[in-house]
Amino acid sequence: FDLPRYLPSLDASRRTMSARLTAKETIRTAPFARRPSRVTSSRARSAPTRAMAKEIISTDTSAAAAGPYNQAVKVGNTVYVSGQIGLTPAMEFAGDSIEEQTEQVMKNIGEVLAAAGATYEDVVKTTIMLADMSDFKTVNAIYGKRFPENSPARATIEAKGLPLGALVEIDAIAVVDA
Repeated sequence: FDLPRYLPSLDASRRTMSARLTAKETIRTAPFARRPSRVTSSRARSAPTRAMAKEIISTDTSAAAAGPYNQAVKVGNTVYVSGQIGLTPAMEFAGDSIEEQTEQVMKNIGEVLAAAGATYEDVVKTTIMLADMSDFKTVNAIYGKRFPENSPARATIEAKGLPLGALVEIDAIAVVDA
C-alpha cells in the first residue's frame, strides 16, 4: 500500500466536498461541526476550568484493597468501582468454587456502591474477568440476578491470572443523581 500516492486525491476530494457546502449547511448537516466563534476581539476568551474533586470511597463491609488502590473513587456523579474479587471483609476467599466467589464479588460491589450512595440500578458499565471462560454461564447467571432489567454495558474477558489466584474479578462504573 503506497499512502503518499493516494494523498493528493484524498486532499482533492476533501476540498471538493468543502466547496459544495456553505457554513450554514455544514452546521445543519453535521451537528458536531465547529460553529463560528462569537468573540469579536482577536483574542479568544475562555473561562478557567477546574478539575472535579475526587472522593475516595471505602467501606469495612467489603474486602479491603489488596494493593495501592481504593475500593472506589467518585468524581462528580460518577463512581468507579475497582475490580472486586471473591474475598470476604476478613480477606479470605468466600470459597473455592466459581459460584461462591462470584456471589462474594457481587456482594462486595453492592457494598462499595452503597458506600458511594449508589445501587446496582446506577451501574452503567462493568468488566468481568474470568480465569476460565468455561465459567461464563455460571457467572452470567449470578451476575444477572443483580441486573434483572436495564443491564449495564459489559465486557467479559478471560485473564491468564487474576489477583491472589481468584477465579473471577468484576469492576463497575456507576452514575448517580447529582
